[in-house]
Amino acid sequence: MRNSLIISMLVAAALVIVSATVRGQAADPWVGTWKVNLAKSTYTPGPAPKTAGTVKIESAPNGIKTIIDGADAKGQPTHTESVSTFDGKDTPVDGAPALNTTTALKRIDGRTFEAQGKVGGKPTVTTRVVVSADGKTMTATQTGQDIKAQAIKNVIVLDKQ
Repeated sequence: MRNSLIISMLVAAALVIVSATVRGQAADPWVGTWKVNLAKSTYTPGPAPKTAGTVKIESAPNGIKTIIDGADAKGQPTHTESVSTFDGKDTPVDGAPALNTTTALKRIDGRTFEAQGKVGGKPTVTTRVVVSADGKTMTATQTGQDIKAQAIKNVIVLDKQ
C-alpha cells in the first residue's frame, strides 16, 4: 500500500511538469518513461519497494496522462492512471492507494512542481518534484503521513529511460 502511495504521488507530480507543454513551453523534457532508481532513493520510515516502479508520462488534451506501474510492499503489482491539467483542482487517480485518491497540482517553475495528495479533500502527502537541468533525472521528495499516521519523508530518484 505504501509503495503504491509513493508511486501515485510521483505520478501526480509528473502531471504538473508535463502540463508545461500545454502552457506553451519549449521542448518538454518530462514526457517519456522514467524508472525509479532504488539505489539512490530513500524511504523513511520504510520499507523501500523491492521492485523499481516505472512512470510513463504522455501529452493529453490540456494536460498530461500518467501511467505508473510498480509493486506494493508485499510484491503485488500496482497500476495507477490519471489525466490532469495544471489548474490546481483535485484530479482523481485511478487505482491509487488510500492516501492519494486525488491530487492537486501546482507549478513552481519550469523544472519544479508540487502535487498535493488528498483523501476526501483532506491533504495527506505533498510531493515536490524537480527535474535536473539535463532532463535525465527526476527527484520527488515526499512529506506527510502514511495510513498509520506515521510521518514520512521519501526521496525518490527516477532516471529517464
